[in-house]
Parts: sequence; structure tokens; C-alpha cells
Amino acid sequence: MPENNRIVSPGPSEHSVIAEDGTILEVPTGWDVLPPGDAMLTRRVKAAGPSWTVKTKRGRRTLSLGVWAPSDRIAAIKQQLEVERSTESYQKKLASGRRRREKQQTDYVEDFRAAVVSFLDFDPSYEDLEARLATAVAEHATPVGSGTVARTQRIPIDRRAEAAVIAWLRHQTTAYDNMRIPREKGMRREVRRMLAEQSRRLLDKYRRGDSVSADQCPLAKWFTDRDEK
Repeated sequence: MPENNRIVSPGPSEHSVIAEDGTILEVPTGWDVLPPGDAMLTRRVKAAGPSWTVKTKRGRRTLSLGVWAPSDRIAAIKQQLEVERSTESYQKKLASGRRRREKQQTDYVEDFRAAVVSFLDFDPSYEDLEARLATAVAEHATPVGSGTVARTQRIPIDRRAEAAVIAWLRHQTTAYDNMRIPREKGMRREVRRMLAEQSRRLLDKYRRGDSVSADQCPLAKWFTDRDEK
């Protein structure tokens, strides 16, 4: 019976895994796999004794495929959690946490939208368009789990706002989504760079207060088309 926790990879068969040193290990008799999805259950199962966490790489991401552990341990802890989660005190704690997260999300959306407005910095004559664009970008970029740059904590919020605006413009006001980009190293990055420069030139017109034809401007046209739907 294993005595240590391990991080492993999927093995060649259903009941085998590959250890970090490349050794193929058979899953011990009496073990079962706990699928990912219940973080609290997974933490408690892993804390209660030896287990094997199965992980795999997909691109740059590392994904968990589940945890192998004794089936009786998984069943016992799952039952304990079900009892705990059915209590009134747990439900109150759950509701309190939900309200706290909702408030944090609301506050963040407001802060992020303000950062977008600050980045846009349109001339007062385009104040209405600035407000609508900031709202559109914030609504797209800030939902929890969206995976957008707005959800990362690795860069300051002003840089998140800038990146989110450029990304929104790339998808909504350019032909990027329908482009057939050659599968050459660095080509997609170069296309995105050129489109970003194009978007920045567009934003500069509104910052200077230049006269912009609604029929010619892809940004103004996007909102016009949206109003007509």
C-alpha cells in the first residue's frame, strides 16, 4: 500500500499511472478515482492519507483528471460532507460566502469599468460612446470564469483594462475572427500586433475629438448595428 502522496500522469491502461520518474504504476487494489469538481471533498481525501493526483498538460495548462485513493476513504468522507452540508449553520455560511463574492464581483466590475474609461480618455464630445464602449468591454471581460485578461491578478488593473479594450476591438471591429492566418511561428502574434496598432489609431481619433463618420468607423457602426437589432 502506498505511503506517500504522488503527482502522476495517465497510464497506458485504465488502472495504471505514470510516476514523475516515468515508472508505470498499477493502481492499488481497493482504490477508486475521485473525479475533479468538488474541491472540499478532494482536499479532505488527500489530507486523510496517501493518494495519487492525476494531472495532464494541455498546451500551457495543467489539468487535474482526478485523485486515486482508497474507495472506503472516499465514501466515508463524502458521507461526512453530505451530513455537514445539510446543516443549517453550513447553509448560512454558504449564503454568506455567496453574498460576499457577489459584492466583490460587483465592486470589481465597477473598478474595472472605471479603469477602461480612464484608458479610453475620449474627448468630451464622444462621452456617450466612451461610456457605451466601457460598459461593453466590462460586461464581456469581467464575468467570473471567463478566462479573459480582466480576470488575471498578474498585472495591474490599468493594464488589464488596456488589454481588454484592444482584445474587444480586435474581435468586434476587425476581420480577425474570419482571417485565415498561415500556420507559421509568430504569424498570429504579428497579425494581432498590427490589428492592435490599427485599434490604437482608431481610439486616438476619439481622444483628439476628430470628426468621425459613423458610416466609416467600425466602432461607431458596431453600436449602430446593435441599436438597430
